[in-house]
Amino acid sequence: MKKINYPVLALILANIIWGATSPIIKYSLENIPPFSLAFIRFLIASLILFPLVHKKIDYPDLKNKWLWVYALFGITLNISFFFAALERTMAINATIIASTGPVMVLIGSALFLREKFKLNVSLGVIIALIGAIVIIFQPILEQGFDGALTGNLFMILATLGAVIATIAGRKFLTEKNAAGATFWSCLIGCLTFLPFMLWEFWQNPGWIAGLDTRGIVGIIYGGVFSSTIAYVIYNWALAKLPAFKTSVFTYIDPVVAILIAIPLLGEKITLPFIIGSALIFVGILIAEHRIHWHPLHKLLNK
Repeated sequence: MKKINYPVLALILANIIWGATSPIIKYSLENIPPFSLAFIRFLIASLILFPLVHKKIDYPDLKNKWLWVYALFGITLNISFFFAALERTMAINATIIASTGPVMVLIGSALFLREKFKLNVSLGVIIALIGAIVIIFQPILEQGFDGALTGNLFMILATLGAVIATIAGRKFLTEKNAAGATFWSCLIGCLTFLPFMLWEFWQNPGWIAGLDTRGIVGIIYGGVFSSTIAYVIYNWALAKLPAFKTSVFTYIDPVVAILIAIPLLGEKITLPFIIGSALIFVGILIAEHRIHWHPLHKLLNK
């Protein structure tokens, strides 16, 4: 008999939600300032989570340095650069660049953990990095230097933050504290965005009166789905699986993003995008040596 592997199912669902986040948030940023959206998003998540987890909240957790690393890199840094990237580049570019996360983990392991690259890892990393360079510098190939290049570079920084957060999460997350840690992370993220939100309001107080469907969709989707549901089930799964196994699920994000971004934002798939994406995925498969290892393969256990 086969039974459902629930941590794998949780990761699939989380990445489907996050895959849709790029085009939806880009759509919303046409109507709402980025830090204001980030603040409201994580404020909503904190308010939803508190009554659900308040009996499980361990206040000494705030003394755990890994919780702060997880929150500051995984939420504050990641979301700040993610939103900045979406204001400047295509949503489908953002998700493809984010797929280089596993490659960053491998490079970080070599640099900081003194792990040696095997031949397949070295070859895969080189191929994936070439693909990432093609995607990042795609704007130059198509229309010269413009803001899209800056957006792609911002997305690299956002992905780096997510990678550091994933490694930090493995240091302290457990099945019992996953929900409570998600609450603390969202609250920390909310508070770090507060001064930037106030600055945006001081610069443009009229954005609230001009809020329309675009901004409301981003607030609801970001606060309820991207922050609350996705983070809770991802942290629960991360507590049960090794960090390197969770990285494979980022491959779901671009598929979902493309399916939504094309009709919602009118984005188009270009030849440099196809070439760069192919190189990234081929490189990751070679480096990880897990062509057979994909989300649906692991969804059912014997």
